[in-house]
Amino acid sequence: MATQAVILTGGKQYVVTEGQVLAVEKLAFEPKATVTIDRVLSVIDGDNVKLGNPNVSGATVSLEVVEHGLGKKIYVETYKAKTRKHRKIGHRQQFTRVKVAKIKV
Repeated sequence: MATQAVILTGGKQYVVTEGQVLAVEKLAFEPKATVTIDRVLSVIDGDNVKLGNPNVSGATVSLEVVEHGLGKKIYVETYKAKTRKHRKIGHRQQFTRVKVAKIKV
């Protein structure tokens, strides 16, 4: 079984394994840059499980930035019944697609 880690980035937690590609909240790094995440909440390596309090000391996860992009467009509509006032706006969330290069325990 491959090594797994739970990381915290952008206010969200992700379970990652080496070689995995995932989309996270936008990071301020250029494509092909390497980012080191030290907020590792737990590491699972076979039968060995390390839990942090709140982070696992000495554990890091290296991420390689693949690309930046925009998510699917969502529409938000508000309506006031008696005045017939309505507003429709759209939003596309920015994200960064990263590849997990290395999990260091």
